[in-house]
Amino acid sequence: METGFWVSFSIVLALLIDFVIRVLAIIFVPRNRKPTSATAWLLAIFLIPYIGILFFLLIGSYKLPKSRRQKQDEINRFIIDSTEGIERVRRDHPWPPWLEGVVELNRNLGAMPLVGGNRATLNGDYQGSLDAMAEEIGTAKRYVHVEFYILTLDKTTAPFFDALEAAVQRGVTVRVLLDHIASLRTPDYKRTLKRLTAMGARWQLMLPVQPLKRKYQRPDLRNHRKLLVVDGRVAFMGSQNVIDRSYNKKSNIRRGLKWKELIVRLEGPIVAGLNAIFITDWYSETDELLRRETEPITDEIDANELDAQVVPSGPGFAGENNLRLFLALLYYAQERIVITSPYFVPDESMLMAITSAVQRGIRVDLFVSEIGDQALVYHAQRSYYEALLRAGVRIWMYKAPYILHAKHFTIDDDVAVIGSSNMDMRSFQLNMEVSLMVRGRSFVDEMRKVEDGYRQDSRELTLDEWMKQPLRSTVLDNLARLTSALQ
Repeated sequence: METGFWVSFSIVLALLIDFVIRVLAIIFVPRNRKPTSATAWLLAIFLIPYIGILFFLLIGSYKLPKSRRQKQDEINRFIIDSTEGIERVRRDHPWPPWLEGVVELNRNLGAMPLVGGNRATLNGDYQGSLDAMAEEIGTAKRYVHVEFYILTLDKTTAPFFDALEAAVQRGVTVRVLLDHIASLRTPDYKRTLKRLTAMGARWQLMLPVQPLKRKYQRPDLRNHRKLLVVDGRVAFMGSQNVIDRSYNKKSNIRRGLKWKELIVRLEGPIVAGLNAIFITDWYSETDELLRRETEPITDEIDANELDAQVVPSGPGFAGENNLRLFLALLYYAQERIVITSPYFVPDESMLMAITSAVQRGIRVDLFVSEIGDQALVYHAQRSYYEALLRAGVRIWMYKAPYILHAKHFTIDDDVAVIGSSNMDMRSFQLNMEVSLMVRGRSFVDEMRKVEDGYRQDSRELTLDEWMKQPLRSTVLDNLARLTSALQ
């Protein structure tokens, strides 16, 4: 009798807890969340209540801790105050009528102004990019600021680390930021940190997941930025990490995978904007505000040079800065859009913007890799191909064994964007990213040459070919697509 009572009581209690979980989920999960994401989380919680709610509590919040968001707001106010009134750029060639609004959008979202008088050089050679950065570090006299999602010491990157060590020995201050989780997964993580310590560089992990040290946030909120600043004079940024192009993974080496990247070397006032990104992230991790290394953004203009604007984004900001920039440009395009993204998992708004562009008579080209290095993202990406092809988007598959990891796109002959941001929901909501919007026909022309090179090394995917995909691939693609909504 007593045993039966406790069994009945346990069942009633379990049902009551299950009911409470569902009610609370309906109340709290949809709050400030996109409908697709809220629906996916509610579905997970309703189907597997205890496991679903556990995962939601672990990775359901896409915001950084309040203290970090406050630091971002503080830096934004400082940037706005110190750059008030310097948005003076060349207008010898008429701006597209829509560009003024995009510049204002970026300014309101990320605080950075559009500045003229810049020079930019693209570099798509993997080893050549590392060599160029090492060479520039060799000229440093005051400081070197290094910030990379993945930074690891191996045979390929050894000259980069040698250049850092030589700079320290010359009396140059070297500061290094590397993402904790991303770098932790590399084979030479501990050796890398030991080398940085031994050379005398000041280094800090970004977004560390160290609960025992009271440092914790959602584990998959990561700092995905890649940039280097030397003396506030020269900067590099783009898609490339500091690691061997195989990423030192046995599976990649076995498959013969090699990463194809694109970075840009910058000179001019825009360097101060990229340095401000580093200073912000250094302040967030160390509580040290590097005011002495804060370079003034000047308003000197050379009529033959480029206008550029830094656009930071990530969970430290109230809005999805990169997504808003991308959408604005997609809707303003008049003739041509070319997108390069290794991980292309658009949300509904971006998918609508791209397909609407085609329906407005605009040619849209999308460059992606023929093969993938991350199965879940690869299959989620493939689930969008049919809709894109039916709309008229031309999809170019960069041939194996290369992973086209470059991240950039061009709008008409007027504007280009390059940076660390993929066109996927992770980059829009979870990752800290940095993008650079550049206005200048000469820069867009150079981008076109890069895109033409991709096209020569790619094959075009047709709708007829895609519709012959086996059923098992379609099932995997659609299942992966569902998981992408759990942000």
